Amino acid sequence: MPQTPRIPPNTNPMLSTAASALRAQQARMRVIAENIANADSTAANAAGDPYRRKEVVLQAKPVSRGGPMGVALTRVVPDAGDFKREYDPGHPAADAQGYVKRPNVDGLVEALDLKEAQRAYEANLNVIETARAMDQRTLDLLKR
Repeated sequence: MPQTPRIPPNTNPMLSTAASALRAQQARMRVIAENIANADSTAANAAGDPYRRKEVVLQAKPVSRGGPMGVALTRVVPDAGDFKREYDPGHPAADAQGYVKRPNVDGLVEALDLKEAQRAYEANLNVIETARAMDQRTLDLLKR
Protein backbone atom coordinates (compact mmCIF):
# COMPACT_ATOMS: atom_id res chain seq x y z
CA MET A 1 0.00 0.00 0.00
CA PRO A 2 1.43 3.43 -0.86
CA GLN A 3 2.70 5.73 1.85
CA THR A 4 0.35 8.65 2.55
CA PRO A 5 2.15 11.97 1.97
CA ARG A 6 2.83 14.09 5.04
CA ILE A 7 1.08 17.45 4.87
CA PRO A 8 2.41 20.05 7.32
CA PRO A 9 -0.12 21.87 9.52
CA ASN A 10 -1.29 25.35 8.52
CA THR A 11 -0.86 24.56 4.86
CA ASN A 12 -3.12 24.92 1.85
CA PRO A 13 -6.62 23.77 2.95
CA MET A 14 -7.00 21.91 -0.35
CA LEU A 15 -3.96 19.79 0.57
CA SER A 16 -5.33 19.12 4.05
CA THR A 17 -8.69 18.04 2.64
CA ALA A 18 -7.08 15.69 0.12
CA ALA A 19 -4.71 14.29 2.76
CA SER A 20 -7.62 13.49 5.07
CA ALA A 21 -9.29 11.61 2.21
CA LEU A 22 -6.04 9.71 1.56
CA ARG A 23 -5.88 8.57 5.18
CA ALA A 24 -9.55 7.52 5.14
CA GLN A 25 -9.19 5.53 1.92
CA GLN A 26 -5.99 3.89 3.15
CA ALA A 27 -7.79 2.73 6.31
CA ARG A 28 -10.70 1.53 4.17
CA MET A 29 -8.33 -0.55 2.01
CA ARG A 30 -6.89 -2.17 5.16
CA VAL A 31 -10.37 -3.23 6.31
CA ILE A 32 -11.19 -4.59 2.85
CA ALA A 33 -7.91 -6.55 2.84
CA GLU A 34 -8.84 -8.02 6.23
CA ASN A 35 -12.24 -9.08 4.85
CA ILE A 36 -10.61 -10.75 1.85
CA ALA A 37 -8.03 -12.50 4.03
CA ASN A 38 -10.76 -13.97 6.24
CA ALA A 39 -13.24 -14.90 3.50
CA ASP A 40 -12.72 -18.62 4.13
CA SER A 41 -12.42 -18.54 7.93
CA THR A 42 -14.80 -20.71 9.90
CA ALA A 43 -15.42 -21.24 13.59
CA ALA A 44 -13.48 -23.94 15.44
CA ASN A 45 -16.72 -25.73 16.35
CA ALA A 46 -20.44 -25.72 15.56
CA ALA A 47 -21.26 -23.42 18.49
CA GLY A 48 -19.05 -20.58 17.22
CA ASP A 49 -19.50 -18.02 14.49
CA PRO A 50 -17.14 -17.51 11.55
CA TYR A 51 -15.49 -14.22 10.65
CA ARG A 52 -18.01 -11.41 10.20
CA ARG A 53 -17.37 -8.91 7.41
CA LYS A 54 -16.44 -5.41 8.52
CA GLU A 55 -17.49 -2.09 7.01
CA VAL A 56 -16.03 1.36 7.49
CA VAL A 57 -18.01 4.45 8.44
CA LEU A 58 -16.64 7.69 7.02
CA GLN A 59 -17.75 11.11 8.20
CA ALA A 60 -17.06 14.68 7.15
CA LYS A 61 -14.87 16.61 9.56
CA PRO A 62 -13.26 20.04 9.45
CA VAL A 63 -9.56 19.95 8.59
CA SER A 64 -8.96 23.30 10.33
CA ARG A 65 -10.95 25.77 12.38
CA GLY A 66 -13.46 27.48 10.17
CA GLY A 67 -11.86 25.81 7.16
CA PRO A 68 -13.03 23.32 4.59
CA MET A 69 -14.31 19.88 5.39
CA GLY A 70 -12.28 16.72 5.07
CA VAL A 71 -13.13 13.11 5.77
CA ALA A 72 -12.25 10.71 8.55
CA LEU A 73 -12.89 7.09 9.36
CA THR A 74 -15.06 7.27 12.47
CA ARG A 75 -15.49 3.57 13.17
CA VAL A 76 -15.43 0.07 11.77
CA VAL A 77 -18.68 -1.83 12.22
CA PRO A 78 -19.59 -5.48 11.66
CA ASP A 79 -21.84 -6.25 8.69
CA ALA A 80 -25.17 -7.50 10.03
CA GLY A 81 -25.75 -9.74 7.00
CA ASP A 82 -26.46 -13.43 7.43
CA PHE A 83 -23.70 -15.98 7.32
CA LYS A 84 -23.59 -18.31 4.34
CA ARG A 85 -24.37 -21.97 5.02
CA GLU A 86 -22.62 -24.80 3.24
CA TYR A 87 -23.27 -28.51 3.51
CA ASP A 88 -20.03 -30.15 4.72
CA PRO A 89 -20.81 -32.83 7.32
CA GLY A 90 -17.12 -33.74 7.78
CA HIS A 91 -16.08 -30.23 8.83
CA PRO A 92 -15.31 -29.74 12.55
CA ALA A 93 -17.66 -26.71 12.66
CA ALA A 94 -20.62 -28.59 11.09
CA ASP A 95 -23.87 -28.51 13.02
CA ALA A 96 -26.12 -31.54 13.63
CA GLN A 97 -27.57 -31.27 10.09
CA GLY A 98 -24.07 -31.12 8.54
CA TYR A 99 -24.08 -27.42 7.67
CA VAL A 100 -21.12 -25.11 8.29
CA LYS A 101 -21.55 -21.37 8.76
CA ARG A 102 -19.26 -19.45 6.39
CA PRO A 103 -18.30 -15.76 6.59
CA ASN A 104 -20.65 -13.21 5.06
CA VAL A 105 -17.82 -11.98 2.81
CA ASP A 106 -18.46 -11.81 -0.95
CA GLY A 107 -15.21 -11.68 -2.90
CA LEU A 108 -16.78 -9.74 -5.78
CA VAL A 109 -18.16 -7.05 -3.46
CA GLU A 110 -14.77 -6.75 -1.75
CA ALA A 111 -12.96 -6.49 -5.10
CA LEU A 112 -15.31 -3.71 -6.23
CA ASP A 113 -14.98 -1.86 -2.91
CA LEU A 114 -11.19 -2.16 -3.13
CA LYS A 115 -11.14 -0.77 -6.68
CA GLU A 116 -13.36 2.14 -5.61
CA ALA A 117 -11.09 2.92 -2.63
CA GLN A 118 -7.99 2.73 -4.85
CA ARG A 119 -9.48 5.14 -7.38
CA ALA A 120 -10.52 7.59 -4.67
CA TYR A 121 -7.00 7.37 -3.22
CA GLU A 122 -5.44 8.03 -6.65
CA ALA A 123 -7.79 10.96 -7.32
CA ASN A 124 -6.85 12.63 -4.03
CA LEU A 125 -3.17 11.97 -4.66
CA ASN A 126 -3.56 13.75 -8.01
CA VAL A 127 -5.16 16.70 -6.21
CA ILE A 128 -2.12 16.97 -3.94
CA GLU A 129 0.33 16.69 -6.83
CA THR A 130 -1.56 19.33 -8.85
CA ALA A 131 -1.76 21.72 -5.88
CA ARG A 132 1.95 21.37 -5.22
CA ALA A 133 2.75 21.97 -8.90
CA MET A 134 0.56 25.08 -8.86
CA ASP A 135 2.30 26.36 -5.71
CA GLN A 136 5.70 25.74 -7.32
CA ARG A 137 4.65 27.52 -10.50
CA THR A 138 3.44 30.48 -8.45
CA LEU A 139 6.79 30.65 -6.65
CA ASP A 140 8.61 30.48 -9.98
CA LEU A 141 6.54 33.40 -11.30
CA LEU A 142 7.23 35.46 -8.17
CA LYS A 143 10.98 34.93 -8.55
CA ARG A 144 11.00 36.71 -11.91
